[in-house]
Amino acid sequence: MPDIAANLAAVRARIDTACVEAGRAPGSVRLLPVSKTRPASDVLAAHAAGYSRFGENKVQEASAKASDLEGTPGLEWVMIGHLQTNKARVVAGFASEFQALDSLPLAAELDRRLQTAGRRLDVLIQVNSSAEDSKFGLPPQDVPAFAKGLTPFDALQVRGLMTLALPSPDPAQVGACFERVVDVQRRLRDASVDGQGYDELSMGMSGDFELAIAHGATVVRLGTAIFGARG
Repeated sequence: MPDIAANLAAVRARIDTACVEAGRAPGSVRLLPVSKTRPASDVLAAHAAGYSRFGENKVQEASAKASDLEGTPGLEWVMIGHLQTNKARVVAGFASEFQALDSLPLAAELDRRLQTAGRRLDVLIQVNSSAEDSKFGLPPQDVPAFAKGLTPFDALQVRGLMTLALPSPDPAQVGACFERVVDVQRRLRDASVDGQGYDELSMGMSGDFELAIAHGATVVRLGTAIFGARG
C-alpha cells in the first residue's frame, strides 16, 4: 500500500524545488491530487494530509465519491476529463471546477444547469497543444474566439487554460506543448477578452510536472506519484 501522506510531502517538496529553480516562489503552484480509480479511503488519507481538492475524470465515479464522502470538511471535486453535454446536470450539482471546457454547447448547458441550481463553476479552457487527434481540446489558434463566445454564460467563471502535453521522452517536444499554451494565455490577455486574467495554467502530470512548472504552470495534476500505479 502506498504511503499517501509521505508521497504527498515528497511531491510537494519537488514542486517547491522546481518553483525555486524557475525563479518562482515556493508554494506558488497548486497540487491537485488526481483520485480517479482510487477508493474513497485514499481520498480520505490525502485529506488527512491537508488536501481538500481532488481531480476526477469520470462523472459517475466522481459523483459517487462526492456522495460517499458528503460531510467531509472542505472537500471539493475538480472534473478534469472530457464531459458529454448530457452529463452537465450532474457536474453542475457537485463540482467546484471543470478543467476541460472545449465546446460552446457544453458551456451553454452547464450555464443553464448552474443558473437553475443557483451555483457558479470555475472553468478552464482545454487546449490541444500537441495536435493529437486522440486528445480533446481546442487548437491553440481557436481559443481566443472560443473565449469570446463564453461571454453570455454568467455562471461560468473562466480562470485559465488546461492542457495535456505530448507523451514523449523528449523534453523539447513536451516543453513546446506547454509554451503553446503560454502563448495562448498571452494572446488572451493582450486581447483583454472579457477582462479575464486567465491566470490559471493547469499543465503537468506525474511524468512532466517539473518541466511544466518551468514553463509557468500554476496547477499540476498528479495521480500515480501520490497514489501509486493504477491497476
